[in-house]
Amino acid sequence: QVQVAESGGGLVQPGGSLRLSCAASGSIFSSYAMGWYRQAPGKQREKVAGITSGGSTNYADSVKGRFTISRDNAKNTVLLQMNSLKPEDTAVYYCYAQSVTTSKYWGQGTQVTVSS
Repeated sequence: QVQVAESGGGLVQPGGSLRLSCAASGSIFSSYAMGWYRQAPGKQREKVAGITSGGSTNYADSVKGRFTISRDNAKNTVLLQMNSLKPEDTAVYYCYAQSVTTSKYWGQGTQVTVSS
């Protein structure tokens, strides 16, 4: 059993910044990859960023250069630093932890709203 919990969402103006955090607990291993998806109303779920236990990262083209993902393996925690936010970044952001079997464990989501 693995639990995943996100926090840090909120309302921010265009051009502003937010930092999301995600903590995984339970039967979690440091070899798990972790990362973030997002889903806006009426839109398909989109992978935003991922990071392996070794620190290798990947980003969606839409956020590359603006978002940074990092992790603390000892704490089973990942962060998503979001800068230069745009209205199109508005979505519910979901954290995941992925086991070596490729099964994903999901958080409950945190709302990010970018609006003036």
